[in-house]
Amino acid sequence: MSEEQLLEMSGSVESIVFRNEKNGYTILEMNNGQELVTVVGSLPWVSVGEVLRVMGKWTKHPTFGTQFKAEGFERYKPETSSAMLKYLSSGAVKGIGPSTAARIVETFGDNTLKILEEEPERLSVIKGITRAKALKIGEEFRQAHGVRDAMETLCAYGLTPEEALRLWKVMGPACVDLIRENPYCICEEGADIPFEKADAIAEALERPQDDGWRVRAGLEYVLRHNLNNGHTCIPAGKLSAAAAGMLGVPPELTQEALEELVGEGSLIQREMDGKDLVFLPRLFQAEVYAASRILTMLRFPAQPVAGAVRSIERIEQETGISYAERQKEAIRQALDKGLLILTGGPGTGKTTTLNAIIRLLKSNGEKVLLGAPTGRAAKRMSELTGEEAKTIHRLLQVEWDENDHQMFAKNEKNLLDCDALILDELSMVDVLLFDALLRALPLGCRLIMVGDCDQLPSVGPGNVLGDLIASEKVPVVQLNEIFRQSMQSLIVTSAHRIVAGQMPELTNHSSDFFFLPCGDAEELGNLIADLCRRRLPNSYGYSPLTDIQVLTPGRKGDLGTAELNRRLQDALNPPEKGKKEISIHGVLFREGDKVMQVKNDYHLGWTKFDGTTGEGVYNGDLGILCEIDRRASTVTVQMDDRLVLYELETAAELELAYAMTVHKSQGNEFPAVVMPIFPGPSQLSYRNLLYTAVTRAKELLILAGTRQALAAMVENNRKTRRYSGLCGFLNGEGMNA
Repeated sequence: MSEEQLLEMSGSVESIVFRNEKNGYTILEMNNGQELVTVVGSLPWVSVGEVLRVMGKWTKHPTFGTQFKAEGFERYKPETSSAMLKYLSSGAVKGIGPSTAARIVETFGDNTLKILEEEPERLSVIKGITRAKALKIGEEFRQAHGVRDAMETLCAYGLTPEEALRLWKVMGPACVDLIRENPYCICEEGADIPFEKADAIAEALERPQDDGWRVRAGLEYVLRHNLNNGHTCIPAGKLSAAAAGMLGVPPELTQEALEELVGEGSLIQREMDGKDLVFLPRLFQAEVYAASRILTMLRFPAQPVAGAVRSIERIEQETGISYAERQKEAIRQALDKGLLILTGGPGTGKTTTLNAIIRLLKSNGEKVLLGAPTGRAAKRMSELTGEEAKTIHRLLQVEWDENDHQMFAKNEKNLLDCDALILDELSMVDVLLFDALLRALPLGCRLIMVGDCDQLPSVGPGNVLGDLIASEKVPVVQLNEIFRQSMQSLIVTSAHRIVAGQMPELTNHSSDFFFLPCGDAEELGNLIADLCRRRLPNSYGYSPLTDIQVLTPGRKGDLGTAELNRRLQDALNPPEKGKKEISIHGVLFREGDKVMQVKNDYHLGWTKFDGTTGEGVYNGDLGILCEIDRRASTVTVQMDDRLVLYELETAAELELAYAMTVHKSQGNEFPAVVMPIFPGPSQLSYRNLLYTAVTRAKELLILAGTRQALAAMVENNRKTRRYSGLCGFLNGEGMNA
C-alpha cells in the first residue's frame, strides 16, 4: 500500500501496552484528542508523553476490536510540562525515575527538555542530583534522542521501522552518516536490506548509476543472492557479467571493482579446475577449514578397533544377520579408519549396517553420538537405531547473540564429548553447518557420514556430500544390492529404476505403488482430496492427518502447496460450529488443521503429557492445531507427545501441512505418500526431485497425473550445477593465493 493511500492520525502516547525489544513491535494507547485509540506496529523506542503522527489503516482484531495498524510514524518531543512529566516518568531516559522526573519538571517547567539537552549541569540544583549525575543524565537524554532522530531519518529514506531498528543495532549511532556516505552499506551482511532500497536512497542523494560504492555492493549482492541457489562461489566472468546486467553499467566497471574487492580481501578469488572462482570470505573459510580438517582426519585417523573381522562374525552369530560383502566393508572401514561415507538407495541395508557399527563401537567402550540436520530426521534416526539422536544444532548447543545471529557453544574451545559421531542425511547438510560441526569434533574422533547422493542437495550453500565423494579422498562405501525382502516393494524397485533413468512399473496394482492417470488439473486436485479423505482411509485405515502426506514439486499453481492445502483443508477439516478459526498473515487456520513448523525456533517452549517441559521446535516438525484462544491471542499445537504454545507473533512460523513441497519433506518418511505428476516448469520436474519424493513413502505410494509428465521427470537428469570449492580444496587446489 502506498503512502498516498494511508490514513494519518496524531496524538499523545498515554501508555505502552506491549513491546518486543528485538523487532520494535509495539502496542500502545494514544489519545488523538477525541478518544483513546489502540495503535499497533513497529514503533521502536516510542515513549509515553511523546506526540506521534502515525500513518496506517484501521483493522479489526478478533479479540481486541478496532485497532490502528501503523505502517510509518513521526514523533515529536513533548511540549507541555505535563507531557514532559509523563515522558520522563516512563523511564525513557536512563537515570530518571518518576520521583526524579517530578522534581525536574517542577523546577524547570516547560523548559525541562531544553535544559536536559543543552544545560544538563543545571540539574545539580535539585536535591539528590550531583553534578556528575546531572551530566550523565544529559548524556543519556542526548543518546536517547539521537536514536529517535536516526530512526526518523532512516524511515524518511523509505526504510521500515524494523529495518531502521536493525541498522541502528548493527551500525550504532553513526548509522545515518555512514548511509549518507555509502547508501549501499545497508546491504551488507547483518544489515541485509534489499538492494533496491539502497538504490532508492542513493537516488534521493543524487548519486550516479556508476557510483563506485554501488558497483562494489552489486558484486557482493549477487554473490550473497546466489547462496540461496546453493552456490558458495561464482566464476569471476559470470559474476562480473551478472552484476553489470543487474546494475545497468558496462562490464569493464564491474570487472575493475571486482579486482579492487579481491585485492583488498573483501572477496576471495582462487583458480580451481581451470576457473577463477570468487567467494565471500566466510564461505571460503568454511570450505577451506572443512577440507583441511578432513585431510587431517585422514592423516591422523581414529584408533583402529582390533579384530574387526572377528567382531563382524560375532555380531552375525548374535543377531542372525548375514551381512553382504559391501556391508562388511563399511563396518570394517568404520572400525579401522574412523572416517567413512556410507551411501546407497532404499532397501540396500544402510540402517542394518549402521546398527552394526553402533553396536560394535559401543561394545568397544566408545561414546557414540548420533546427529541429523532436522528434527524429523533425528527422530527417524532414533526410531531406526534405538539410540538417541539429536539435531546438529542441538548437538552443537546453538545460541543467539544480541543481534539474533547464530552461534554454537560447542566449538574448537568446547569440544563435543564423544569418541564417534554418526551423521545421517548428509545430503541435507550445508557447508556452514558442516564447518561448525567439524570445529567441535575432538581430535581422533570417528566420523561416519550417511547419505543418499541421488537425493536433493541441501537448501543452504554448498554440496558437501557430492564434493566429498567426488574428491575421492574420503573412503566411500556405496550399497547397491537390493535385499530380497525389499525387492518385493515396488516403492524400492521404482526408486532404483528412476535413478537409472527408467520408467517405474505402472501396471502392477497388487503391491505398494500405484499410478492413477488423470489429465486435468482440476480433476487431479479433486482426486487427491478424495484419496486423502475417503479412499485411502477406507481401504487401508490410514489417518488423513497422521499417515497420509501429499507431496508436490512447488508452492504455486493449481497443484502447488497453497492451493492443495486450501482444497485439502476444506475436504479434511471443514468449518463447523464451535470450531475456532484465525487468520495469520492471510492464511486461514482452523482447530484440527495439520500444520508444520517452517523454521528452527530454539526458544519456543513445549510441555509433554507427563508434565515434562522444554524448549525447541524445528523446521519440518508436524502437528495438529488443537486450540485457538482468541482472548489470549495464542494457538496450541500438538506435536507427537508435546503441546507447543504459540503467541500470534510466533504463529507466523506455522504453515498448513496437508501438502508440502518435496524439498520440505527431506529427512522424513510417511506411511503413505500421494504426489501429483503434472506438466510444470522444468526446474521443478526432474529426476532427483521425483526420486526424493518416491523414497519418502514407507508403505504406500500413489502417483497421480499423466504418463507424459512422469516420463519427462524421469528423463530430465538435471542435477543443478552448484559452484563450490570443497572438492577442489580437498585435492589441494586454491588453498593458497
